[in-house]
Amino acid sequence: MSKEVVFITGASSGIGRAIATYLHEKGFSVYGTTRDLSKHPDFGPFSLLEMDVNKEDQIVAAIQKVISREGRLDILINNAGVGITGPVEETPHEEMLKAFETNFHGPIRMMKAVLSQMREQGHGLIINITSIAGYMGLPFRGAYSASKGALEIITEAIRMETREFGISITNLAPGDFATNIASGRYHAPVLEDSPYRSTYGNSLELMNAHVDSGQDPFLVAKKTYKIIRSNNPKVHYRVGTPLQKLSVVLKKILPDKVYERMLRNHYKL
Repeated sequence: MSKEVVFITGASSGIGRAIATYLHEKGFSVYGTTRDLSKHPDFGPFSLLEMDVNKEDQIVAAIQKVISREGRLDILINNAGVGITGPVEETPHEEMLKAFETNFHGPIRMMKAVLSQMREQGHGLIINITSIAGYMGLPFRGAYSASKGALEIITEAIRMETREFGISITNLAPGDFATNIASGRYHAPVLEDSPYRSTYGNSLELMNAHVDSGQDPFLVAKKTYKIIRSNNPKVHYRVGTPLQKLSVVLKKILPDKVYERMLRNHYKL
């Protein structure tokens, strides 16, 4: 039997690279993507293709290259994403749109590009990497939370639409992991004359500290592998510290204002 073929976006670093490397070691035929292949001249051990999830022509070309080479595409993992922080009032709207282009519209473009192949095969699995932040509106991360939350919701819809074709679609929401996302994140500047200067500045330091002290991304890779090996994947999965996963449960059971107060205390607001 030929190897199962995995296509994963944003695989040159962080969580994406961890997932791709782990699946390669498990015997999958793995193809990852990066926006600029020239930055990775001696990349290994899996195949790395140049592709931007915001450019449909590149998406089509990359998908067709894999299908032409392998004759199939079994698993799509939508991992590529960008971070964004700032007070909603002071974050440039064009930066919010950019975040949604990558975090929300990018995965939609990818799903549209692979569904016909998966339907023809009669099987396929799509895993959308979201975020525990997508379950709640986090202060000074509103645009990021909203983009990931929107992906969670649309996954619920398309999962039901494609079920009859033998295609499974699910969400995997990580908490804070030790990656380089903070370095590539868009930060609205902390303005000296801003009414948010103190609270935003302090929250920004806290966010970066959480990423720097985050868990090993290979925990996400191991969770991904378990999902792939599941006969009937659930709608939502989460991976993170017990406290991060508990925060989602508390969101469901606590009164809104109590939960809000808990978040305010956490971020010292």
